[in-house]
Amino acid sequence: MFTNIGLRAVLKVPASVLRESSAALCCAASVKPWTNRSSLLSGPKVRSVAGSFAVPQPVRHYARAAKKKKTGPESQLSDLPPTMLKMDYAAVPLAQTTDDLVKRLLSLELATHKEKLQLKQEQLIAKVQRDESDRSSEEVQVAILTARIRNYQEHLQKHHKDKANKRRMLMAIDRRKKILKHLRLIRYDAFEKVCEQLGITYTFPPEYYRRATRRWMAKKEFCIKVFKAVQKQKAEQRLKIKQSSGSTDTEAAKTNAADI
Repeated sequence: MFTNIGLRAVLKVPASVLRESSAALCCAASVKPWTNRSSLLSGPKVRSVAGSFAVPQPVRHYARAAKKKKTGPESQLSDLPPTMLKMDYAAVPLAQTTDDLVKRLLSLELATHKEKLQLKQEQLIAKVQRDESDRSSEEVQVAILTARIRNYQEHLQKHHKDKANKRRMLMAIDRRKKILKHLRLIRYDAFEKVCEQLGITYTFPPEYYRRATRRWMAKKEFCIKVFKAVQKQKAEQRLKIKQSSGSTDTEAAKTNAADI
């Protein structure tokens, strides 16, 4: 009974409506799942014989903007001109009068990073050394470690996962800190000169390296109380000794006066 009623309802619907609904279903089935559904509603409508239906707009894939490269701090080797000769050929007079091709081969333009670093190290040593033959003083050691530390810092900015060189850099920093601490105690003027010439900012170590917990704070407060109590007892004992020695001196003076 119900099937007969459904067939009669379908037969009463005009043919144009059936064509329009079937075209819309075909269009929806042909749309890809990642296409925006709103484009179907807002797209241009094409007029057909049966009616009108929406046509999806083509999906446009725009290119992404290029990422800007991060510009880190300036390298310590950037102040070395490329026309400067290498350290091994700087004192050779023949290297100054050769043709341009040979001079270019002997210059820093075609030098390795190790040769440039060695030249920079010599420049830093010349700023702080005591005399021309000084190669082992504390000032020279600080200059060598400073050039090495800055080279490690530049390397770790590009390769931040290099744990081995990071460990070497931290060891060099600790060694330079010990040398500067000793130099500050024995020759303060040389310490100031080294820090000024090499651009080092000396920071004092913290008073305590351990983490301040409540137990540690309570223990420290108790130790301070005990120290003050002991100092008070010692002061009382010194006062008693002083008074007893003063009384003995007065008694001895009285006996001497009586004998006279």
